Amino acid sequence: MTIKGRTVGFLGAGNMGEALIKGLLAAKLVPAQAIFATDVRPERLKELDRQYGIQVSSDNAELVKRADIVILAVKPQIMDAVATEIAPAVTRGKLLISIAAGVATDKIRARLPRDARLIRVMPNTPALVLEGATAIAKADGLEPGDLDVAREIFGAVGRVVVLGEEMIDAVTGLSGSGPAYVAIVIESLADGGVRMGLDRATAMTLATQTVLGAAKLLLETGLHPGALKDMVSSPGGTTIAGIAALEEGGLRTTFIKAVERATQRSRELGQGPK
Repeated sequence: MTIKGRTVGFLGAGNMGEALIKGLLAAKLVPAQAIFATDVRPERLKELDRQYGIQVSSDNAELVKRADIVILAVKPQIMDAVATEIAPAVTRGKLLISIAAGVATDKIRARLPRDARLIRVMPNTPALVLEGATAIAKADGLEPGDLDVAREIFGAVGRVVVLGEEMIDAVTGLSGSGPAYVAIVIESLADGGVRMGLDRATAMTLATQTVLGAAKLLLETGLHPGALKDMVSSPGGTTIAGIAALEEGGLRTTFIKAVERATQRSRELGQGPK
């Protein structure tokens, strides 16, 4: 099954919604006239209409009626109210995809018709430049091909994995929060360059491109990170001296703890206020 020939609606047109719209259009999967979006900000809708030529509205229920596939891209704290609002327009013929962080499918289902087709997805912010990492959670009650449609949509903005919903909190801790960890790494590398005499702009260019290049090398070659490390580390050389400093600072353990703590926090948020 494919998304081609179908209409797609975005309930919420923030950064992630726009990234997906951009990706669908760039991949020529869906024409602009088959994409609908709602948002509480009229100026935001005007901007999207002007930039992409999509169909915009302030009526969530009407959007659901017109769309074959509905992306729930609203903030987690208003998901309950939005799901309640659109429930009368949700039929078995529509596929709903939630990208609300920390909101389990059973919480959304509680506000929707019992037979609603619903998939939970966890994308991350690099989708804004079509380099996202997205996890799609398997779900019961879907039609054959529904997961393929979700893969196609999010594959337009990066790489996709499919796993059980019980692993989504770990995904949040790793790839959902991960861009912030990498940003700190880049900033720290640049700070090191500045400390050693480079100007800030040059240090940032070198640090950013180095991280990008290393990641791309690992993705495209399938090299184990340890193999890349060994390729760069000459006996008694500069790289191994730097690695020794990283090990002294407990870098590996710190990153592992960061993912663990972010995962735990995602689980807490998913349980809601106590």
